Amino acid sequence: MGRNLRTIDWNVTTVGRNLRTIDWNVTTMGRNLRTIDWNVTTMGRHLRTIDWNVTTDRINFVLLGIQVIYYPLLAAIGVSVNLLTIVILSRGKCGLSKCVTRYLVAMAAADLLVVIFDLILRQIPIVYQDQFRFMRSIPVCNIHAVLLFAATDCSVWFTVTFTFDRFVAICCQKLKTKYCTERTAGVVLGTVSVVGCLKNIFWYFMFTEWYVLYNEPWFCYVTATVMDSPMWAIIEFLHYILTPGIPFVLILLLNVFTVRYILVASRARRRLRGHNSGESPRDPEMESRRKSIILLFVISGNFILFWALFTVYFIWNRVWMLGFYSVILPRFIQELGFMFQLMSCCTNTCIYAVTQTKFREQLKNVVKYPFTVIIKFIK
Repeated sequence: MGRNLRTIDWNVTTVGRNLRTIDWNVTTMGRNLRTIDWNVTTMGRHLRTIDWNVTTDRINFVLLGIQVIYYPLLAAIGVSVNLLTIVILSRGKCGLSKCVTRYLVAMAAADLLVVIFDLILRQIPIVYQDQFRFMRSIPVCNIHAVLLFAATDCSVWFTVTFTFDRFVAICCQKLKTKYCTERTAGVVLGTVSVVGCLKNIFWYFMFTEWYVLYNEPWFCYVTATVMDSPMWAIIEFLHYILTPGIPFVLILLLNVFTVRYILVASRARRRLRGHNSGESPRDPEMESRRKSIILLFVISGNFILFWALFTVYFIWNRVWMLGFYSVILPRFIQELGFMFQLMSCCTNTCIYAVTQTKFREQLKNVVKYPFTVIIKFIK
């Protein structure tokens, strides 16, 4: 009986061991299940990443197909409308002051240069790389970069100077007679042009002479030492802050101050005219101000709207390259930024045509002129 008891005890112990083995196996199975769950979760993350990459690739492919048609068409429109604008405004028959005319002509000329240096000589060769491979052997990319960025700076800052001129004309009556003159406009525009050229000379030393034909913040080959240099990063970052970061702020502030002044002046003028019942309800002064402010706001709004995406992307890109990682912006944001920014160089003529009656008349005359000459020649 004692032996039987010891046998039973041993069997109980064995059973306990087996139970512990079963518990351990269950625990292990649980761990395996959790591992499988974790792998499923990770696989889901990878699938979402793959789906997003496929989506962005498709968007990039669609944008490339659009750019093949969009850029040549925009180039043809940009060159023709800016040339028309320069010719029409230079004739001085649009009812605008000589000061305003000079600013608008300068803006059209700068936009024309951007269309040539950026759209025709940069974006189109990038889209049509197979047809423009010969450009890789032309050692002038750094010179091209200086001219392109100088023209872009002039285009942006001419808009700022025009906005400031209209601010002075509307809000600063004492300064208006001295500042809002054709001579002052010439000095201001000339100064901006010289400073814009001098400011962008550093691109000559930052870039190499060779084209890379790729849509990065640069389009020339850049040495590794320059790309990784903090000094060059600071210079490039300041470049994008000056154009168009600061112009954004200046244009918004000047427009806010101008609107505030007009609202206050309009109330006071209505009160004064209300006491004189015999006076005509038509107010030529307020009509003139209204036309000026419409032109100013449309040009300023056009600039802010089309440059916003371009500015956000390139500031993000430089911050990312410096090692400050944040939100990931897909590449098609950059492409849309280029497309909108270049479109802004082709829209001012439409703005003038919509807001200025005499400009529309002159535009019709210029368009009709070749047909008139042909008809006269046939007769």
